[in-house]
Amino acid sequence: MIKKIISLIALVLCFSLCVPVFGASSSSIVFSKNKQETKKIALTFDDGPHPRYTDKILNILEKYNIKATFFVIGVNIENYPEPLKRIYKDGHEIGNHSYSHIPEKSLTGASALDEINKCEELIYKNIGIKPRLFRPPQGMFSEDIEKIVFDKNYSIVLWSVDTRDWAHNSVENIMKTVENKLRGGDVILMHDYTSGKNTTCDALEIMIPLLIEKGYEFVTVSELMNAS
Repeated sequence: MIKKIISLIALVLCFSLCVPVFGASSSSIVFSKNKQETKKIALTFDDGPHPRYTDKILNILEKYNIKATFFVIGVNIENYPEPLKRIYKDGHEIGNHSYSHIPEKSLTGASALDEINKCEELIYKNIGIKPRLFRPPQGMFSEDIEKIVFDKNYSIVLWSVDTRDWAHNSVENIMKTVENKLRGGDVILMHDYTSGKNTTCDALEIMIPLLIEKGYEFVTVSELMNAS
């Protein structure tokens, strides 16, 4: 019991010390926003790669010379490896979003580790890198999952602005969310795959030039974590 309490205190101290110090190390933290940053923001895309929208989003990012972070799913890599290869070739950051997108909180430790490892292996097989960022499906994770992720030297990445494009939110509502909630240091959640009609691409064409005009700088998640 005493050992458990000591471990818990150590974890709390580690978290409280690590979170504000974005320039020191990007490992073993839970990150959703850099509160010290005033103008840098990170654009993130979940649930790809997929031929339906990934290439369209990459074309838009290329048009504005923006680098983003893509949290990819292993089963989609198996089915559609080419969009993943283009994400990497275009210089974007790639994170692990599990193999099959089962909410991590509902899995046992062994099952969760398998989900993370299988996605990691597929990323490495196709582009030769091992990601260091992990976004749990639906942003849900338990203490056991947190320990597994940290033991693998990953950082858990959540978000601070949810555009709800996954819910087929209209372009108008996406823009309202961004304009009302976005501040410097934020991580924006979007998707390069959704079932049915996608509003992400149309929203990006309005959102990106507007935010650039307002003086925001788009960076990858790792760059935002280490900004000071």
